[in-house]
Amino acid sequence: MSVSNRVKAADDAFAGVKDFYFSSRYGERRLTPGISDFTFGNPQEMPLHGIVTVLREQAVPQDKNWFAYKTSEAAPQRVVAERLSEELGLAFEPGDIALTTGGFGAIMLAVRLILDAGDEAIYSEPAWFCYQPILLAADTVPRKVALKAPAFDLDLAAIDAAIGPRTRLVIVNTPHNPTGRIYPAAMLRALAEVLDRASARIGHRIYLLSDEPYRRLRFDDRKFDSPASFYPWTMIAYSYGKVLLAPGQRLGYLAASPLMPEADRRAFREAMFSAQMALGWCFPNALMQHALPDLEKLSIDQLALARRRDMLTANLSEAGYTVLPPEGTFYLWIKWPEGDPERMWNTLADHDVFVMPGSIMNAPAYFRISLTASDDMVSRAAPAFMVAAQRG
Repeated sequence: MSVSNRVKAADDAFAGVKDFYFSSRYGERRLTPGISDFTFGNPQEMPLHGIVTVLREQAVPQDKNWFAYKTSEAAPQRVVAERLSEELGLAFEPGDIALTTGGFGAIMLAVRLILDAGDEAIYSEPAWFCYQPILLAADTVPRKVALKAPAFDLDLAAIDAAIGPRTRLVIVNTPHNPTGRIYPAAMLRALAEVLDRASARIGHRIYLLSDEPYRRLRFDDRKFDSPASFYPWTMIAYSYGKVLLAPGQRLGYLAASPLMPEADRRAFREAMFSAQMALGWCFPNALMQHALPDLEKLSIDQLALARRRDMLTANLSEAGYTVLPPEGTFYLWIKWPEGDPERMWNTLADHDVFVMPGSIMNAPAYFRISLTASDDMVSRAAPAFMVAAQRG
């Protein structure tokens, strides 16, 4: 066989997404004008004008090193540390921050820093469909536990039961994709207690990766608490692609909790450069690092997201769907009405409406809608949702 086993395993895990994106009815028509595309968190309207302005300004070189090799540069590191300290009430230092090629880069970096081949990582489903391929490509072992429906809370007992001698990492995504849940402080504090007891039980420290790319996208002024506030051995992964709705511009970071014991914190700091270099120079390009201080000040229109949430929730509920009210992210998580989910998905496709089937996230009774769709798409889709439910 010409392809490595690790890549073959990642390819198998990614097969459903790959087929959906390239070969399904959606894959055939995803670039067709006039469809209502609620699938991925892609922009369906022109980018924020502020992004264009910032990138144009920062594309003008100010010195001979403007486009030279860039690691995690000091100026954007300082900006991130200051902003993150304000947001989370923790005293981050610039050295705690590794600037990465988006959230993917941050998660890959955390996996390589913490896990050896054969080590296990636990995460909860339904989940972002890239955790498993990333872990398999690193020769590590994914362990999945189910969230507790219908609210999709963390199942702390199931997480505890899944922890074994090779467990080194637990991944928590808050605000959660696809459900929109923001896990409350009490739940995160209880998770920290579980991990602390389990670490003592198995004889080595379990680390926590808090995946927070939607942290700034919260509905109704909801409060956000990071697991890093409760469990010192936490790494935070963040992506600017969500709040800017510019996922193709690959900018993010991995941050070590300042509550982490100094020896561990120093070890991660010292290893970050080598790990990022070995991952293929996993640093943001020069332009994005120059732009970061100004990009920090920008956000997509969150009132528009709330408006679309309300319109779709009303339309879907009237048609017989069960909508979980999102607390954050830009998604709706919806249970199909009684009937055949595949037939209803195809009925929507017949009417030029495309949604993300929950089967891709091991939850076939549900589907996900991205609120990054335009208002026009939302209006056009309403009759199709009614028809699909009636034909269920």
